[in-house]
Amino acid sequence: MSTVVMQLTRRGLLGRRRAVLLVLIPVILLALAGLVRWGSGGDVQYTVNLANGFALGTFLPLMCLLIGTGVIGTEIDDGSIVYLLAKPVPRRTIVWSKLLVAWGAALVFAVLPVVATVEIAGDEAGRLGWAFAAAAALAAGAYTALFVALSVVTRNAVIVGLLYALLWETVLGGYVPGVRDVSVRQWALSAAEHLLGDRASAMGVTSAVGLTAGLVLLAVTTVGAIVLAVRRLQTLRLTTAD
Repeated sequence: MSTVVMQLTRRGLLGRRRAVLLVLIPVILLALAGLVRWGSGGDVQYTVNLANGFALGTFLPLMCLLIGTGVIGTEIDDGSIVYLLAKPVPRRTIVWSKLLVAWGAALVFAVLPVVATVEIAGDEAGRLGWAFAAAAALAAGAYTALFVALSVVTRNAVIVGLLYALLWETVLGGYVPGVRDVSVRQWALSAAEHLLGDRASAMGVTSAVGLTAGLVLLAVTTVGAIVLAVRRLQTLRLTTAD
């Protein structure tokens, strides 16, 4: 890792207008949790609907997209990445340094708000909070790695990422049989289902895949995305126009 690259990445991510969205979107989610608590009186079924349907299905991938593209995509778009690539720093070190910053930001701005949402909307002795914390952390790790890789592969990362997050993960991955089997959300949800044990089915926390398959698929996706990002950055060539 490079502490210099990590510090530059952190400043770039938090020093732009993007930082406003990183705070504003979680606030909206927490406000929704408050409304759910007010309307349901803390019924865990409504909490699960909010946490599984919106928090994991829409909020989390969108936040990870915002973070993943923010740590490197903007530098590639405006050409400033050339100054970093000119330094005697291995490109895999650049990717890992930026990825660590992205994971840290995802933990603060995406995972913790999901846990807070569960606690505000209504929990059952903290069981739902722990279950969705595990699911959100696993999903955030995979989503962030995917979107960092996407930023290196294409300059349309935001558009492609939005289509993936909203169409695949939110709509198809939540309801269409078959597609649910290849959804990061469903893979991560298998951990929540396992942690809830016998109560999972009654609470409506069920995954399309088993725990082992979910964890393996998450690991393969995360590692594959990191390898792709490193390989692509190693072969990245910027033109004069950049």
